[in-house]
Amino acid sequence: MSVPPLVLRAAVCVVIATLAYGALHPLLRMGQGSGAHAADTSTSPVRRGSGLPIPRFASLRSDEVNVRTGPGTRYPVDWVFKRKGMPVEIVAEYENWRKIRDWQGASGWVHQSLLTGKRSFIVPSKVANLHRTPARSADVVAKLEPEVMGEIRSCSGEWCRVKVSGVSGWLERSDLWGVYKSEPIN
Repeated sequence: MSVPPLVLRAAVCVVIATLAYGALHPLLRMGQGSGAHAADTSTSPVRRGSGLPIPRFASLRSDEVNVRTGPGTRYPVDWVFKRKGMPVEIVAEYENWRKIRDWQGASGWVHQSLLTGKRSFIVPSKVANLHRTPARSADVVAKLEPEVMGEIRSCSGEWCRVKVSGVSGWLERSDLWGVYKSEPIN
C-alpha cells in the first residue's frame, strides 16, 4: 500500500515542525517567563543617558570633533567639526553618545567626552550689535559679523551678557544661537 504524495508531504512537515518546536521551546519560554520573573528587570541591560533635560545646549570641547552617523565607534565618521567652543544642541542621548545639531541644522552623533556644558553662542545670519548695557539705545561696543562665536555669561529677559575676544557686552537673544527663548542663565 502506497501513501499518496500529498499526505506524505504533510506528515513530513508535521515531523519537522514538531522537531523544530522541541528544539526552540526552551528559547521561546525565556522571553515569556512567569509573572514574578517577567517583572525582574535587574538582569536586562538598561540604556541610560545623563538624565539631563533634552534638548539642551552644550559646546564643543576640542578643535576636532568626529561626528558619526550613529551612536558608537562602529558607525562611520560623517564629518569633523573644527571649531572648539562652537555651540551645539543635544537632541538625543544613547549611553555615552549624544546626538547633536549645529546652528545650520546639521546633526550627528558624538561621544560625550567631546562636549562641555560651558555655554557659548554663534551669530547666525546678520550683523549683531554688542551693547554696553542691556538696552537698544545703549552704546554699541562692537559689531559682530555672522559666524562670530563667543561665551555666554548670563541671560535674563531678552538680553544676554556675552564675551567675545576679550570684549564684554550685551546681545539681544534674537541675535544669537545657543540659548532658548526664555531660558535663564546665571
